[in-house]
Amino acid sequence: MNSGLPNAPAHARRRKRSGGWGCWLILFAAIMTPIFLCGISLLIYLVIPPAPLDILVLGLDARPGEGFSTRTDSIILIGVEPARIQVSMLSVPRDLFITVPGYGLQRINTVNVLGEQERQGGGPALLSSAIAQDFGINVDRYARLNFDSFVQLIDAVGGITVEVDRAVVDNLYPLPDGGTTSIRFDPGTQVMDGERALIYARTRHGDDDYARANRQQQVIQALSSKLINPVNWLPAVGILTRSVDTDLTLGDVFTIAPAVLLNAGRFDRLVIDRDYITSRDGAAVPDFAQLQPWIEERFD
Repeated sequence: MNSGLPNAPAHARRRKRSGGWGCWLILFAAIMTPIFLCGISLLIYLVIPPAPLDILVLGLDARPGEGFSTRTDSIILIGVEPARIQVSMLSVPRDLFITVPGYGLQRINTVNVLGEQERQGGGPALLSSAIAQDFGINVDRYARLNFDSFVQLIDAVGGITVEVDRAVVDNLYPLPDGGTTSIRFDPGTQVMDGERALIYARTRHGDDDYARANRQQQVIQALSSKLINPVNWLPAVGILTRSVDTDLTLGDVFTIAPAVLLNAGRFDRLVIDRDYITSRDGAAVPDFAQLQPWIEERFD
């Protein structure tokens, strides 16, 4: 039946159909182009991998206004090996002694202060020199962050998820005002915001400094897992730019990112515990003979 309405011309119908296909093609290109470019970049990364990068990460025992001339609460060496898509973490307990150029045998958590007393910003340089001399690891880059920066970074990615393997109880956890409080983490999967993650990484009265170092490595792994999601990249970079003292460059980020993202939650980890400690002049020092094979396999 003829409704009385003129039929659309054939060429108009063709334009309508082709216009629909054009929208789908544009949408397909918008989705696939970034994936294609990422795939090409990863292929280049694998075929011509960047040089290894060793990074010194320092958690400072600093309160607001104290700056960087303070002791290190945590010391972690991160080795990134792009050719093998491998990330390794070595934690050095803060009470160990190492030989520091110009200072002799010193507790490792004081070396940052000694360097800062020499010159502003000299803490990472002095500690890096000591690590190169004692451990044979040539530190390429460093990152220093205080408690506030740590909390902001965790919160920026929406918190982290950590698998707590056993109960952690501390009835003497220190408060900013000098007092103490009681804290507890039950075994199982725990979702933590920045403040809770900081407590988990710092508490040590319920066990020891070695278990504490292991928890700090857990937190870094959990953070790396959150960075798989591109939504979290900009907030994390914003915090790193504003609140973390580091000499990492954008080129370094390119070197680190694929290995970190592909290995998120599966880093090769070691804490220098009693099995890797010996004594010298009455001080606890790393047992370098025991450590050397592990270090040589994972750090440049």
